[in-house]
Amino acid sequence: MSNTLTSTNYQFPNQTKVYKGKVRDVYTIGDDTLIMIATDRISAFDVVLPQGIPFKGQVLNQIAAKFLDATADIVPNWKQATPHPLVTVGVRCEPYKVEMIVRGYLTGSAWREYKNGARSICGVALPEGMRENEKFPTPILTPTTKADQGHDENISRDEIIEQGLVDREEYEQLEKYALALFERGTEIAAEKGLILVDTKYEFGKHNDTIYLIDEIHTPDSSRYFYTEGYQERFEKGEEQKQLSKEFVRKWLMDNGFQGKTGQQIPEMTEEYCTEVSERYIELYEIITGDTFEKADTQNLAKSIEQNLLEYLKK
Repeated sequence: MSNTLTSTNYQFPNQTKVYKGKVRDVYTIGDDTLIMIATDRISAFDVVLPQGIPFKGQVLNQIAAKFLDATADIVPNWKQATPHPLVTVGVRCEPYKVEMIVRGYLTGSAWREYKNGARSICGVALPEGMRENEKFPTPILTPTTKADQGHDENISRDEIIEQGLVDREEYEQLEKYALALFERGTEIAAEKGLILVDTKYEFGKHNDTIYLIDEIHTPDSSRYFYTEGYQERFEKGEEQKQLSKEFVRKWLMDNGFQGKTGQQIPEMTEEYCTEVSERYIELYEIITGDTFEKADTQNLAKSIEQNLLEYLKK
């Protein structure tokens, strides 16, 4: 896809480090500043897929920026500026080695485990007799370890504290922040006719202060159902109409791929990538209430560099 950004290779003034994740390329400037570039790469089952998705990076970056601003009264966050539609610049934090997953409904990987007999996830007991996509009495926290490479692993609250990944007092604060953010995200989604089903939050520390870092309430980090028709579909045992990356995972599973050794990633045609792009843009417009304005995709890498060099001069 000639109009996608799938890799970057910059050398900015006072650049001290580069980290390339599954989707984002992160450049450290000096000791305290991060440049996070949301590329058009897409991953599923912890595997980066071979084709980029047009405008995906812009969608993720702009949704995250909007919701970082909308939740800044709950917890400080790392964002300082968005000098390009695909870029956020902010405070460099030391990340906690856990991700806080909040689930409001039994779906996705949690449902797959439950269907196979699990009645506890991450130390959280689950009631008998639940059905796919059923709402939990109250949202549950199912943290995972944060893997630099490979798969994140489920872990319980007690294991996190016992292993010294986070001390008890700070972990309890992370739980409070995560649940408060989920409540806010649920309220914002409801205003737009959506249900925030589940999501992940990442936190870090800077100068002894806990910050919300990375992205928030995007289709890569969250799952949304449409409110309209939810109850009827649930009662009939039908699939929910949803906006999230789950439709990509489902397409991969239907084509025999779950990230396991020896499995082949199915062909991602230009038509399929365009369809995925349209789904991302649809979520952007519904969850933000704004019309998506496509950035100029000619010479994306160059325009990012120019904008950032101008920003860093200030």
